[in-house]
Amino acid sequence: MWDPQQYLAFDDHRSRPFFDLLSRVGAQQPRRVVDLGCGPGHLTGALAARWPDATIEASDSSPDMVAAAQARGVPATLGDVRDWQPAPDTDVVVTNAVLQWVPGHPELLSKWVAQLPAGAWLALQVPGNFDAPSHRTIRELAATDRWRDRLAATGILHARDVLDPVGYAEVLTTAGAEVDAWETTYVQRLEGDDPVLSWIKGTALTPVREALEDTEWERFLAELAPLLRTVYPRRADGTTWLPFRRVFAVAHKL
Repeated sequence: MWDPQQYLAFDDHRSRPFFDLLSRVGAQQPRRVVDLGCGPGHLTGALAARWPDATIEASDSSPDMVAAAQARGVPATLGDVRDWQPAPDTDVVVTNAVLQWVPGHPELLSKWVAQLPAGAWLALQVPGNFDAPSHRTIRELAATDRWRDRLAATGILHARDVLDPVGYAEVLTTAGAEVDAWETTYVQRLEGDDPVLSWIKGTALTPVREALEDTEWERFLAELAPLLRTVYPRRADGTTWLPFRRVFAVAHKL
């Protein structure tokens, strides 16, 4: 149950990695540019602005996100990245904060590189914070007697399967591409009450929300909030620091 408004509550923080990723894509006049996992479409417009002559293709697995993107004028369609195959004229593929939800996605990356035309670009960014205090705290709470049985099927009890920059570089180079891979930790200054909880409600807690009834959801949040306040203490000025590691890779097919 993806909530576009909750996701966009921290639009500036969530958008910065996208633009850092896009800055390393060297395509000049691509024929087709694809945004896989476009979310509410708020960043797809940047692709159209950079490459105004390209055909823009966008998709997301959430009907709510697709509806939000279409409301922005983005020609988004409903689709699972695991089923996507590039059209013959696909010259740029961007997947921003999506593949962490897809088990076995390194194999997908290899397949996409093989299917893309020579000279195409494939750019990905995934969160690398699954061992951060926020996510460890979620897993610890979800593993307690009260919640374990209700949440076991969501996968929330285990860290997401993402690679480090060297891992993605190896996958993409082996597939036949030149690769630029790196990681960045953004130290984000959040405001408001329980801002880290508000942040993860739009992302990491989505599987929990889908699994719980409304009253259970509110109870889970009530138990989680004080735990997050402990590991992310509020500063004297009322703000909270949230370090957030991101992993990037840009592949240029030879």
